[in-house]
Amino acid sequence: MTALSIVVPCYNEEPCLDALHHRLSAAARAAAGEDYEIVLVNDGSRDASWPMMQRLAADDPRLVAVNLSRNHGHQLALTAGLDLCRGDVVLIIDADLQDPPELLGDMLATMRNEQADVVYGVRRSRAGETAFKRATAAGFYRLLKSATEVEIPVDAGDFRLISRRALDALMAMPEQARFIRGMVAWIGFKQVPIVYNRDQRFAGDTKYPLRKMIRFAFDAITGFSSAPLKLASHAGLALSLGSLLIIFYITYAWLAGESIQGWTSLMLVVVILGAVQMFVLALMGEYIGRLYNQAKQRPLYIVQEIAGGERDRDRQAKLGYVAEATANSDSPGGSGTLPIRKRSAAKPRSSA
Repeated sequence: MTALSIVVPCYNEEPCLDALHHRLSAAARAAAGEDYEIVLVNDGSRDASWPMMQRLAADDPRLVAVNLSRNHGHQLALTAGLDLCRGDVVLIIDADLQDPPELLGDMLATMRNEQADVVYGVRRSRAGETAFKRATAAGFYRLLKSATEVEIPVDAGDFRLISRRALDALMAMPEQARFIRGMVAWIGFKQVPIVYNRDQRFAGDTKYPLRKMIRFAFDAITGFSSAPLKLASHAGLALSLGSLLIIFYITYAWLAGESIQGWTSLMLVVVILGAVQMFVLALMGEYIGRLYNQAKQRPLYIVQEIAGGERDRDRQAKLGYVAEATANSDSPGGSGTLPIRKRSAAKPRSSA
């Protein structure tokens, strides 16, 4: 075990890595002396991020570089780093340096003074982001707060400091569709905020375009709330009441001897009903799809390679798979480390 781990998921972050390593190392030394590790997780980058991570790991014995077998997505790459790190406390930070590593000392002091298990960053301002991004982010956090059963902090991302016992509780949650900040809020313990100003991206482009933001928001809501299903049931109830009103109106008009005009209105009602039915089926399909993916019990991530000297030998994956064989092995296909899962107690055999 080490005193401090810093976990950084990376995807196409080649322009940021040197500055990231320099600032993380300086902040870690100031906070924990020499007893720390930096875990960089390469999430299937298409640039030269992995060769640069290997170079940094060769030059710095406190840096561990983890190369995933493909692009798993930000949340699963972060999960891999958290699963493999060994620190008593763990800092989660993105590679773009929008969240300042220099805040680590204040976060550690807050954790000690408040006797907290989680210190999470709350963004006071967001430099370098468009008005559309700020508006949609603000709307998302407030919608999430109102829709979910768990109180998820507003304007807080994944930038946070977590104690080992809180991290162990987080790693006991094996779901495939992961929303880390919501899962950390769900586990409980004492969690306190620290307010900061978010910087603009150090280099490169955002890895969350609009399409990924919408998918991320939908995962968050469906993962922590049954509100969409309740919305579907409320819509069905409202349409049923509307149908009863239409039946009463048609019956009254028929008894009064009035002819009812309305091919256009009839078709409009049919289209609206069909659209609502498809929407409800889509919501149900989203939840069923999550159950289907979870039932397969696949590893959450696959590690192709770990660079970092002696530090990789005793790392065990609880939620993923760490491959040992390489393409240069004399016996390709070799072995690997499977996820550690709890086994049910064997039933005693009955005597004949």
